Amino acid sequence: MVDFEWYRSFIAIFKHNSVSEAAKTRIMTQPALSQHLACLESEVGEPLFIRTSRKMVPTERGKQLYSHLAPLIESLEEKTMSLKLHQGPTMNPIKIGATPELFTENILPHLSRLKLDTTTYFGDAEQLLELLKEERVDLILTNQRFLTPGIEYVRLMEESFVIVAPLETAVPDFTLLKEKERWLSEQKWISYGLELPIIRRYWKEFFKKGPLINPAHVIPSMHLILKAVEEGAGMSLLPTHILKHQNGTNPRWKFIFEDLKVHNEIFIGFKSKHKHVLIINEFIQRVSEEIRDEPRDVHLASNSY
Repeated sequence: MVDFEWYRSFIAIFKHNSVSEAAKTRIMTQPALSQHLACLESEVGEPLFIRTSRKMVPTERGKQLYSHLAPLIESLEEKTMSLKLHQGPTMNPIKIGATPELFTENILPHLSRLKLDTTTYFGDAEQLLELLKEERVDLILTNQRFLTPGIEYVRLMEESFVIVAPLETAVPDFTLLKEKERWLSEQKWISYGLELPIIRRYWKEFFKKGPLINPAHVIPSMHLILKAVEEGAGMSLLPTHILKHQNGTNPRWKFIFEDLKVHNEIFIGFKSKHKHVLIINEFIQRVSEEIRDEPRDVHLASNSY
């Protein structure tokens, strides 16, 4: 008869590719955990791992068994943890990595309805990836999907970027796209970074070449870029969803060439080995539902040129 603990030990070895690391996480001795694996392999009738000097490599049968067991075991563990948490006053905790803008626009408005305790860490896309790889966060909100082994992504939404300029900016009446490009290249630009993120995308998409501009100001905050635009420091590309709260309140900015919008996708990233963890799936589902039910784009016609 199979002991349930054999399964838990097998899952731990599969996740860590190591008997010693699995033993640490299970708070067991290595011999005891190895005995669990030996008993399970005897019951299955064939090896579940290939032992190497550096790690435990799962066999095809081991992979097959893991794919069947992991959702069941992790679901049982999560439900048990959920029952424990519901006995006290606290809610389920989750650690989130995000840029300040993505957190402010996509998480903060929904915090009260998520019914989760959260700890948030801020950084750029590469810093967030490192936090996730080191398991310092459970998931990340990011606009870059890196091809990293062991990391998976689900699409959360699409955001639209438009050129935003100081309200007093006078825009000539152009008929040709190359005239627009020439005029835009002569303007003062505010960028999120020295490498001209999203501005470079914009130029490539509409003008089929890289931008020949040097930013007048580099400000790594979309909200502060908007403030700088309002102060007349230059123009920039900003996502329309951060403008929706400002529209209709006498903004000191306006849209330029609002028909030329560039789109960018936002993803939630998480470790592949945690794809069946209940709290991560609940977070993704709840945030996706909240965002799906709200309008994403500001109405462009009210203050555009």
